Amino acid sequence: MPTVTGIHIWLVLMKAFHSMAACAARDLRGTGLGESDFRVLEVLLHKGPLPVNTIGPKVFLTAGSISTAVERLYARGLVSRIDSKADRRVRVVDLTPKGRRLINRIFAAHVKNMEGIAGVLSETERAQLVDALKKLGKHAAAPV
Repeated sequence: MPTVTGIHIWLVLMKAFHSMAACAARDLRGTGLGESDFRVLEVLLHKGPLPVNTIGPKVFLTAGSISTAVERLYARGLVSRIDSKADRRVRVVDLTPKGRRLINRIFAAHVKNMEGIAGVLSETERAQLVDALKKLGKHAAAPV
């Protein structure tokens, strides 16, 4: 068996990621949501109300970008912004009923699409892949 180099792993991982990301982008066509807006709504769906500054790192957006995304979603009536009772400097973002209906519908289609893609893997392969990716990611994130 040939040696699999680190650079080969990186290239295969990037190609797989971009292929899956393109499929995910197709899920959003016609929804009126961009990819970053989808990520914000999805994290609120699964984590509940969150401070703006907590959402950004969870969805890989900078402070300026998350503020812009939240403003865009607020203007569309998909999220609410409430001043925190504990700290007036903090604004908590939550889904509105309209936002919850939209993300529930879009996320259900996204789940179905991602399951179709992952269907090529057995349950054992899925578990091994997740374990290997977590191990790789944790090691890459560790201080050098």
